[in-house]
Amino acid sequence: MMQPGPTATGAYVRTDAFTVEGAIYKTALLLAIAVVTALGTALVVPDELLTAALIGGVVLGLPLVIATTFKPAWAPVTAPLYALVEGVVLGAVSLIFERAYPGIAVQAAVGTGVVLAVMLTLYRTGVIRVTQRFRMVVATATGAIFVTYLLSFVLGFFGINFGFLHGNSLLSIGISAVVIVVAALNLALDFDFIENAANRGAPAKVEWYAAFGLLVTLVWLYLEILRLLAKLQSRD
Repeated sequence: MMQPGPTATGAYVRTDAFTVEGAIYKTALLLAIAVVTALGTALVVPDELLTAALIGGVVLGLPLVIATTFKPAWAPVTAPLYALVEGVVLGAVSLIFERAYPGIAVQAAVGTGVVLAVMLTLYRTGVIRVTQRFRMVVATATGAIFVTYLLSFVLGFFGINFGFLHGNSLLSIGISAVVIVVAALNLALDFDFIENAANRGAPAKVEWYAAFGLLVTLVWLYLEILRLLAKLQSRD
């Protein structure tokens, strides 16, 4: 652990404290790992193994999310592993969708960037304020979505499909739009966590946990935008 050091005025400050810059740097690093892995997956993995890679990534990614959520101290190790695993998922999913709808992956990536910029602006200007009620509403909606998706994933192995999630009906499109909104609101929670961690002088290692949380949200947001674009294009 780094020791406190003197400032220009002679006062001593902690050099091992959480900073916004540190969280941003680690988020960028995790994103780089995910993107490079995604590109490698799309270029190297044979077509006949794409589905296996996708399922394997989901199966490995879920316990990493659970472990990091309940053991934030593990984030310096589990966060990069999650980025690696999710890179495989992103590469497989993006390639599958790209072959069906050329250009859709780039559109989804741009859309994710736009939503991130808009939410950051709304948060920084105070248009969106993260209150306790806001946290409870977003957490409840996120939990409901997670349970629904998990049931859909498990029951899919038994031939039971949730048509309202995977079809291109107006209901399905509307549900996707709602899910994207919830994912976007989770960004505000991530921003608030980073700001509060910096204000209370949390340890620098918490930056990995903050970066992990932001990466999880961005991956979720990208995949939801990708699915919504596919549903819209399939109706043309």
